[in-house]
Amino acid sequence: MPINNNSESGVSSGVKFVTSTVGNTVGGLLNTVGGVVGAAGRGVGETLEGATGSAGRPVARGVADAATGVQDGTGRIARGVKDAGQGK
Repeated sequence: MPINNNSESGVSSGVKFVTSTVGNTVGGLLNTVGGVVGAAGRGVGETLEGATGSAGRPVARGVADAATGVQDGTGRIARGVKDAGQGK
């Protein structure tokens, strides 16, 4: 009779470890890419607005908003990948 309630085999535990590691790695990379795209896009938007003034403001804000949307979207995907890797 086992001492603990862990009924997973060694293979099952190994697969979960690899899946979790891959999920965390991919999720971390997606967070990084999303953060870079978001920051760069907001920077480009601020530069456009600064260079063009009120005439370019709608385009500049559109660029910044799109970049923020990419950042948010990749963050959600990354969270889902990490959760899937952990069996959630």
